[in-house]
Amino acid sequence: MKGRNRFTSEEINRIRELLDLRSRAGAAGQQRITKELRRLGFYISDYDPARRGFGVADLDDLIERGVISITGDPAEREEGEEKPFKLWGGRFKKGTADEAAKFLDSLPFDLRLYREDIRGSIAHARMLGRQGIISPLEADALIRGLEEILKEIESGRIRPEESGCEDIHSFIEERLVEKVGEAGKKLHTARSRNDQVATDFRLYLKGEGRELESLLKELISTLIGRARETKEVIMPGYTHLQRAQPVTFAHHLLAYCEMLRRDCWRLQDCRRRMDLCPLGAGALAGTTFQVDREYVARELGFQGICTNTLDAVSDRDFAVEFLFACSLIMVHLSRFAEELILWSSGEFGFIEMDDAYTTGSSIMPQKKNPDVVELVRGKTGRVFGHLMALLTVLKGLPLAYNKDLQEDKEAVFDTVDTLKACVRVMIPLVETLEVRPERMREAAAGDFTNATDLADYLVLKGVPFREAHGIVGQVVLRCIKEGKNLNDLPLDLYREYSPAFGPDLYEHIDIAACVARRRLIGGPAPESVEKAIQDFERWLEENRKECR
Repeated sequence: MKGRNRFTSEEINRIRELLDLRSRAGAAGQQRITKELRRLGFYISDYDPARRGFGVADLDDLIERGVISITGDPAEREEGEEKPFKLWGGRFKKGTADEAAKFLDSLPFDLRLYREDIRGSIAHARMLGRQGIISPLEADALIRGLEEILKEIESGRIRPEESGCEDIHSFIEERLVEKVGEAGKKLHTARSRNDQVATDFRLYLKGEGRELESLLKELISTLIGRARETKEVIMPGYTHLQRAQPVTFAHHLLAYCEMLRRDCWRLQDCRRRMDLCPLGAGALAGTTFQVDREYVARELGFQGICTNTLDAVSDRDFAVEFLFACSLIMVHLSRFAEELILWSSGEFGFIEMDDAYTTGSSIMPQKKNPDVVELVRGKTGRVFGHLMALLTVLKGLPLAYNKDLQEDKEAVFDTVDTLKACVRVMIPLVETLEVRPERMREAAAGDFTNATDLADYLVLKGVPFREAHGIVGQVVLRCIKEGKNLNDLPLDLYREYSPAFGPDLYEHIDIAACVARRRLIGGPAPESVEKAIQDFERWLEENRKECR
């Protein structure tokens, strides 16, 4: 231990002042003072003068008691140099340069992993005690301390982002040592930040994947509700953005339900592959301690363990898969957003969005702009970018861990935030859509959307389909020339093209009849739509537990 003779009188006076202030400060104040003490080369181990029964004692006495440990030699410090708490600082003579520290620090964004980090540390501490690597009393102290830190963070009593630590893992360990003393320094036994971070990240994505899946199912449920209301609403279906055949609005909505259900399946599938625990892999080669990896995996709710220590700490396939699944979800939301934008335009007029989910113009008083869905569409590129960024990070990395992998967090975190925001805003937007059945039916009756049914009519009369296709094409040209729809053309003109046409053709090509005949599984007929709705409702009920 280095004594007071290694410090200037100014430093000693400042330390005394800080210790006195710390003894009277709350948790947040203590945190700031601890940071200042680190600047002077001190690290406080469970310093609580009120509880220990003494005031600000002589500095040498505090050092002798082990209340304060010195992490740097002031005689060797450069002017202005800071030596904040590091998990790895032992072999370094100098602290990290300010510019480098800011560049390397991940605390501003990996702070959100605090729950997973504490959860993983509790399981690790429990295993260390169970295996006799640390004593049961030490394990209990670690667990209690970690549980207290969780409460402190969640209550706002301490703010990790103000600590000056390089990441959330350093902060939690530092705080733990402050709370439980020397035992806190044993938590990292048989563990590296490499397997620790990989475990935290998997736990985080497992949880976020479930939450995203739950949100998608809520959106599916909303779409189903609107589909049930609009089973009889006929609208044009499109190919090449040209009117093609009549369908129902409900059928169109259910198409997005199918996409979103596949997205749920992809998230579940992704979760199965990430459900392996890396803890015990150490930095890359495991540990010489007799750890019980299966026990830790069970404690954390993993289905198994990563079976190669090199791969365990360097694998980010699960993050790429997750980002791909999110990217595809955004594709589906973006396609839906595009259609809502089109349908709400004056050129279509099929729907109107609620005022609460639209905005106006700063210069044009009449405007009602679909800004919410436009932004959903726009944010899709942002998520795509994160996927490509992580793929690019990984493409040239040798085994095992490299600092490049720090770039995975912001990409994933922003994707999670973006996607959740998009789904959450789409749910009430869909709920409040005003549907305009008359305008939809009017559009469905135009541009010869019943021409395929007219060709099918001829097939039913014995005309080969390819020949029927050609005949109807000629009839359409005649209608265009005369400015009529197929329903308006008289029977005698039909017979000029084929004697197979009879008076029952008009009933056959009625728009409602065209839709009603398509009663096949997955078809647009109201009868088929109702069956599809019931199928989705059963699926939602059966899969509720997947999101828990």
